[in-house]
Amino acid sequence: MNCEKVKQNVGIRAVLESFGLFPVKENPKTAFYFALDREEKIPSLAVDFVKNKAFDFGNGKSYDVISIVQQIKKCSVSEALKCLSTLDFRVQNEIKYHETTGQTCNQILEIKEIQHPALIQYLKSRRVFEQKHRVNEIHYELKGRKYFGIGFQNKSGGFEIRNPQSKICLGKKDVTLIVNDNNLKNEILIFEGFFDYLTYRNLDKSDNSNCDYLTLNSTAMFFKVEEKLKQYEKISLFLDNDKNGKSVKLKIKSQYKNVEDCSLIYHNFKDLNEWFCNI
Repeated sequence: MNCEKVKQNVGIRAVLESFGLFPVKENPKTAFYFALDREEKIPSLAVDFVKNKAFDFGNGKSYDVISIVQQIKKCSVSEALKCLSTLDFRVQNEIKYHETTGQTCNQILEIKEIQHPALIQYLKSRRVFEQKHRVNEIHYELKGRKYFGIGFQNKSGGFEIRNPQSKICLGKKDVTLIVNDNNLKNEILIFEGFFDYLTYRNLDKSDNSNCDYLTLNSTAMFFKVEEKLKQYEKISLFLDNDKNGKSVKLKIKSQYKNVEDCSLIYHNFKDLNEWFCNI
């Protein structure tokens, strides 16, 4: 596709999500994200889902889906187009809004126990089938087409949904905090994605846990738990070994006491689940 077709057919939300970027604040037509080129505590990137454009109030720059990729990857227009062509936006979380009604084009159709053979096989391929009771089978509709996947619920009632072809969030993006009443050590374990959380529970082999579990569902959600983490005497990190994961690790280590970086266990792999699948 040429530039104009890309701008017309590729949703800006889908592009941002493909880079692990999610809104801090949002309403049906617009949202605020953290800036693309700097760290900040108050989000300054305003995204208009209807116009499919973004504006950074901090530096005065406007973005479309192509220039966003250019900014993030520091690349040319042709390289940005090539990058966009490799992404499957058909099943991305591109929530389009009807300008007249303000209603979304997606919905959850059914929530049930994991039963579909394809999802069972997917859990087995990720070596977490034993933890299937901690997730759900979600059937949903996206832009008039029906899909299904493995769902992990967050604090706001939204679902992180995964299957071999897609990675989306339905509903409001948020963290998932699992509190244990028997947490005598006042310890919390932090994961980036729910497959890493399921992996840890598989490794632990015990339902008698004595700590709390926090799954960020995206490093962009860390701001939601900064105050909450001050309540814990020990923080154990199982974050990804990529740029975003390392950035959050450094931030947590600088802000809190008694922090243990457990990523050393899987230092040659992207995350805990990838390591577990290869041992």
